[in-house]
Amino acid sequence: MKRLFLVFALIGSPLFAVNPDEVLQDPALEARARAISQELRCVVCRGENIDESNAGVARDLRLLVRERLLEGDTDQAVVDYVAERYGEYVLMTPNRDGANLVLWAAGPVLFLIALIGGVLYMRRRARTGEGGDALSDKEQARLEAILKK
Repeated sequence: MKRLFLVFALIGSPLFAVNPDEVLQDPALEARARAISQELRCVVCRGENIDESNAGVARDLRLLVRERLLEGDTDQAVVDYVAERYGEYVLMTPNRDGANLVLWAAGPVLFLIALIGGVLYMRRRARTGEGGDALSDKEQARLEAILKK
């Protein structure tokens, strides 16, 4: 059973996503390429970065990243080049400017609005009492009549 688990763990491992023919000779450049590849999303696979993906497009993007690094681009220049070419979707962490700023701020702002609304509701409920308004004499009589049946 342990061997079977080990086999499945190795098969599903992202270790095999980067093919040996893609690896750069310079360990420093390869480390930079791997770091950049983890920041870029595969356009085919949802939620996977190109370093983990086995898709053909991911392989092409990994090769493009390594090619740009060999040409002397900085890490940010490589990311900008790929994002310009394929769109902002390829970024695992979208930029925090422009229209994206609204999306980044929406979660915390909506949480604060809900928190304030909850506090106000609880304060108003505490002022009126736990049970709310008492029943009128007519309502109490009607309730007793229903319960006796």
